[in-house]
Amino acid sequence: MRRRAAEFRRPVRRRFSHWIWLLLGAFSLAGLVLFFVQYNHSEDRVHHPLLERNAKVEHFAKRYNFTEEILSATSFSRQLAEQMVLAKAYVIIAKEHNNLHLAWELSSKIRSCQLLLSKAAMTGEPVTMEEAEPIIKSLSSLIFKAQDVHYDIATTIATMKSHIQALEERANTATIQSTVFAQISAEALPKSLHCLNVKLMADWLKMPSLQKLSHESRISPRLTDNNLNHFCIFSDNVLATSVVVNSTVMNADHPKQLVFHIVTDGINYGAMQAWFFSNDFKGATLEVQNIEKFHWLNESYSPIVKQLRIPESRAFYFGPYQGANVEPKLQNPKFLSLLNHLRFYIPEIYPLLEKVVFLDDDVVVQKDLTPLFSLDLHGNVNGAVETCLEAFHRYYKYLNFSNSIISSKFDPQACGWALGMNVFDLVAWRKANVTARYHYWQEQNADGTLWKLGTLPPALLSFYGLTEPLDRRWHVLGLGYDLNIDNRLIESAAVIHFNGNMKPWLKLAIGRYKPLWHKYKNQSHPHLQDCAAG
Repeated sequence: MRRRAAEFRRPVRRRFSHWIWLLLGAFSLAGLVLFFVQYNHSEDRVHHPLLERNAKVEHFAKRYNFTEEILSATSFSRQLAEQMVLAKAYVIIAKEHNNLHLAWELSSKIRSCQLLLSKAAMTGEPVTMEEAEPIIKSLSSLIFKAQDVHYDIATTIATMKSHIQALEERANTATIQSTVFAQISAEALPKSLHCLNVKLMADWLKMPSLQKLSHESRISPRLTDNNLNHFCIFSDNVLATSVVVNSTVMNADHPKQLVFHIVTDGINYGAMQAWFFSNDFKGATLEVQNIEKFHWLNESYSPIVKQLRIPESRAFYFGPYQGANVEPKLQNPKFLSLLNHLRFYIPEIYPLLEKVVFLDDDVVVQKDLTPLFSLDLHGNVNGAVETCLEAFHRYYKYLNFSNSIISSKFDPQACGWALGMNVFDLVAWRKANVTARYHYWQEQNADGTLWKLGTLPPALLSFYGLTEPLDRRWHVLGLGYDLNIDNRLIESAAVIHFNGNMKPWLKLAIGRYKPLWHKYKNQSHPHLQDCAAG
């Protein structure tokens, strides 16, 4: 009778073991995902949101790749992680069956395992056999003990399914929280930049000579001379704009041929003028304008002015975070600044100019840009670098093709292109009336159903069929979020673009790219030295 009972139990136990290992495989995968998310998230909390994370990642990457280590089937880190997640599952089951001693033993070994993995991740040193072997052996023994208890199969499966779902929800929550913290860090104005603005504003108010230079610059005939090379920069960041101008001038063969047209807001107008009229830029001509003096740019003329002032738009930007359905970068209040949309009004701001190069304030120029002005755009309005080397940079990524207004007029597979370094033929622009196109599409998107926020989607629509592809080396993107850009590509680039949240003037900037920006910052300026030391 005992033999028959034992024979009966064996297939049941095998079926039980089969289900346990199948479910624990899924449980292990979810647990590993949460482990990585929570590890990165905990770094953010300890060191202030993302301020030191990138420097650490880069430092460890040179010596030891923890991600590769824990994904390697032969590594001790991988074995520990799998044992730990398996043990966590049995802790839950043991507690539900009131086996508190077994749960306590498992929890103790799990803590030892977590400490060892955390040490490996923080120090950049792989887990050794001597460190891992005692924990793996003891955990294996306890897991075998837990398996030998013969818990009810249905209860075990239901329990593990519910906890897998809970793990997934926690992982999603941790990811969202980490993104929010990164966004907060990216939006914050560093203390040193605020200090610089205050000091420059004081200079502007107490130095009449600067105001005289500003007045003289506004009446210079060079501002409308089409034999010169004209650049437009629209920004409220004095230091960032200075780096753009300085890098362009320093790499130009003939800097006296350059004219920079800067537009800022009323708050930064005095500081911006004080900086540019108290520094030397190798004979280049500069003008600084205040967007608040553009009285023609009003609600009756511009749909975007009206849309940006309605309460719904402000609630989107400044209201509570709306969860994973809203792309985090679109929550950045910079999109609420009219300066960001001013690029669509360049022909009206500069009615006598024929060709300009538009530069964002988060770029660095590394080569002479003079050849851009002699490029043949073949009758097109916009010269830009295409970004569809990867499939997700095509039109369907940015626009709502389920709406017939979009799907009837545009190819979803059309190649996207980059804003931030663009050559604009203003004669062709006026002829094609691109600004009217922009107004049309902004009015069509008043309810936000054609695209989300930002300036690239309406630009893709407004310049559709009017864009000339440029050589990729003219404009290399991603230095504000991508840690793995090829150094050869960066070195060959005429313009590098720190698009993304990790701007080079922030502490959360990617360390290996920082020197590319900082070498064009006027480190000798007394205000910069004072503010850096303060």
